[in-house]
Order: sequence, then structure tokens, then C-alpha cells
Amino acid sequence: MRLARKRPWVVVGLGLGLALATMAACGSGSSGSSGMPDENAATGTPIKVGFFRPDSGVATLPGVGAGMKAAVSYVNGELGGIDGHPIAVEDCSIDGTPETTISCANKFVQDGVVAAFDGFNLSSSAGVDTLVAAKIPLIGQIPFDQTTGSKAEGRLFFGAPQASFLVGALQGFKAEGMTSATLTVQDTPSGHNTVDTELKPLAAAMGIKATGLYFSPTNPNFSAVASTIASTSPDVAGLIASPSESICTQLVRNLRSIGYKGAVFVAACTAFIKSDPASAPGATLYSSIWLPGSEKNAPAEVGQQIALATKYIDKAGGPADYYAYGQFATVVDFAKGLATAASTDELTGQTVLTTLRSLKDFPSFLGPRITCGIPTTPDCTTQMLLFTVEKDLTLKPVSGGWITPLPAILSTIPGAS
Repeated sequence: MRLARKRPWVVVGLGLGLALATMAACGSGSSGSSGMPDENAATGTPIKVGFFRPDSGVATLPGVGAGMKAAVSYVNGELGGIDGHPIAVEDCSIDGTPETTISCANKFVQDGVVAAFDGFNLSSSAGVDTLVAAKIPLIGQIPFDQTTGSKAEGRLFFGAPQASFLVGALQGFKAEGMTSATLTVQDTPSGHNTVDTELKPLAAAMGIKATGLYFSPTNPNFSAVASTIASTSPDVAGLIASPSESICTQLVRNLRSIGYKGAVFVAACTAFIKSDPASAPGATLYSSIWLPGSEKNAPAEVGQQIALATKYIDKAGGPADYYAYGQFATVVDFAKGLATAASTDELTGQTVLTTLRSLKDFPSFLGPRITCGIPTTPDCTTQMLLFTVEKDLTLKPVSGGWITPLPAILSTIPGAS
């Protein structure tokens, strides 16, 4: 079925400390409740981008849409756009299947976008060839599709590759004396690929016994999954990756309810901390960025960035989860990175990719300093954060800050270094 085409949307927000205004089209400016125009609002020719929006199917991630809306509001309003040019978004719904990804990639070509935001798409590789042929770069935070992350052609991710999070987490576990891990993931081809080509070989290279288990993407039984995990008596148990926050909450609750006392690993989930605070302390999660709750352990400027992102994400309607902050950071890095171009008046897909690949020692939003354009990888860094949930429900970095996964281990995974 052909997806309905939508008009591009441009969100224009007022400056920090003023009321947020959202508009469905670009124009000569925006007005707040006072009726006065916002002096920072972008009024130049819009920069049209595509957005793979994961808002249907089993891979629904509402935080991604909230983060996109919030970031565009911030960039177009408070930052004045990209050198005066507002971001105009052509969004397209995906459900995690190759079919919807292909349909959206074709739509973006027809719409003439100069970049397409990945949106944590599990099937992004299905549309890469179409985008590459049209010279439209794919931009994201983490390549959730391992095939997409295996090559650098026509794509760029501001965060680390998938393998970094597994390697970094395993390094953290080993440093704390853990020698066995049983982790679960969705029962999909991508999930099996992650277990067979990443988890098992990476753990073996680090001297950790790893077991991979699977749960149904449509009808998971987390009571049974938790029991199976616990039966292996691992030092650490949990998720390799999670398609939703509710899955994390259910698994953590079931592991604790059957008496599992070991370490719990919850991928990039955070909502369980509020929804089930009694089970949260002691859990470990990974992230490509600093997250709310980590402020007391983060640099001062990070706390300011978290507050800024939270303000806009809340006004966008949330949820304020990892995916919202990750997408927010991606759009901000995209905008600030493109602002370094000699001219933004006539951007093309090729100039967008060339400009972003030229970023060196770039201070990413909520992330580390990054260097892009490495020929062997689409990722601008390999660094990641591993947090433990404290008794007061704050987040503490396992190593005090950024973890750099062992290069020798990462080099065994195509595109990871």
C-alpha cells in the first residue's frame, strides 16, 4: 500500500525562557503570546530532510518522534536554524520492516531531501541503496541495523557502532569480576545476527561466557524468559537491545520476582527507573549520550544541555526516554555540524555528507568529542557510557566517564572501527 504523502513540517520555537510555539509551515517568522516576532527564528530557505519515523508495528519508538520534533523546534527557534535556514521535515512512518523502509526511501528521493534521519530503524539497510544512488546521506545516532553499520558509504552516525555497546558493557562487567552473562533479544533475523556475530565472538575474545536467548516480538512471555535466564545462573542477566521501554520494565520485574539477585543489564532503557523504582537499583544500562539522572556525575555543561533538551522534549509531549534524547542530540549535531560549511545556501546531499565527514574533535551534544569521516566506519566515535542505577535512582558511570572499547576487539566487526 502506498504511503500517503505529507507536507513538510517546520517547527519554530521561541528562545530559551519564552513560550514554545509550533507551526506547520515555514514563513517570515513566528510570534509568541506577546505578538512580537521571535528575533532568533529562522526565515531563510528551508533545508528539507527526511525522517524514518518508527511509529508503528512491533518496533514503535515514540521517543524518537518526540526528540525529532523537540530538536527541530530548538534549532529553528533558539538557534535560528542552520545559518538562518530552518529545517523542514518530510516524515514517513516505518514499522521495522524492509517494505516500509523501501517505501519511505523512495518517498524521500521524490521529495528532494538533502539528508534522511535514520530514526533508530531496525531495517535501514533496505533503503540504503536507494538513498546512496540518489546521493542522499543517511544520518543517525546508532546504526541499529548491523548491515547498515558495516559500511561507511553514504551514511554517518554521530554515536558509536552497535559493537561498542556490547564490548564496552562486557569490559565493564569483567572489570567488576563478572565472568558470565545471559542476555536476550527479539527473535528476529537481526537479533540472531547480533548474538551469533557480535555477542558470542566478542565475549569469547574477552574471556566471558555468554549465552544468547530470544523472546517473541509479538507475544513475549517474560515470566518464562526470566526463568530461563535465571536457570543459567549468570553473573549478569538482561537485554542486548530493547524495542521498547515496557519490555525492560517487564523483564526486570520478572527477574526480581523469581529471586534473581545478580546484576541486571537493561540495554538503553530508563523508564523502568520511575515505573519500578524498587527493582531499579543495581541495574546497568548503556548509552551513547549523558542522560537525565547523571547530572551530578557529569560535567557542568552536560547538565545544562540535559536541562535544555528536557525542556523541549517535555513541550513536544515526550516520552523523555533515551530515544528522545538520542534523536534530539542527533539533530542538534547535524545542525551545528552543517553550520561549519562555507555556505548553506544551496546544500545538496553530497555537500551535507562532505561537511559532516569533515568534523574533527567536534563537541557533540550530550556526547564526547567526535571525529567523523573515517573511511572504514560510518560512526564518528567508538566511545560509550555504562551507567549503574544508584539507591537514590541517579545514574553513575561505571568507569567515571566515557568507555573506549578495545580497538583490537572492535576490529573483528565490519564497520566498527
